Parts: sequence; C-alpha cells; structure tokens
Amino acid sequence: MENDPFVSLRAQLEQEVWPAVYMFKFIIPNTPEKIAKTAALFDEGADMTFHPSSTGKYLSISVKEMMLDVDSIMEIYAGSKKIQGLMAL
Repeated sequence: MENDPFVSLRAQLEQEVWPAVYMFKFIIPNTPEKIAKTAALFDEGADMTFHPSSTGKYLSISVKEMMLDVDSIMEIYAGSKKIQGLMAL
C-alpha cells in the first residue's frame, strides 16, 4: 500500500460526507479507443465534458458523478490506471 499514489487522496476523501457528487479529471491521448475505455469507467448518467488540446493530440475529460463512498471512487481510479497514457489529475 506504500506505493499507492492515492493514499493521501483516500485520507482526504474519508473526511467528506458520502454520498456526494465527485469530479474526476483525466488527460488522455485523443483516440476513440482511449475515449471509450475512459467513458466505460462511469455510469451512463455521468456528466462528462471533453476539451481537446490545442493540437488535438490529447483530450481533457471532466466527469461529475454521484459517488456512494470513498471505495467507489478508488475503484474508478484503479480502473483508470489500466488505460495506457491516461493521466489522473
């Protein structure tokens, strides 16, 4: 668990009251495959916004979704680590 980059995030989130809306932010390579894999991490009703970089090579994705607890947030971040080239902000 020492190598988990989300340890401090988990500690911060555990101070909040859940369920609540949480915003995820990612930067991914702008390819249909990466967009689909990232979108698949979330429920169909999630509020997703997309902003391409000035060159169009990358895509910034912001997602607002009602999260039930800290573990559900950590599951999404764990899934995002499997997408090559994705950066979680």
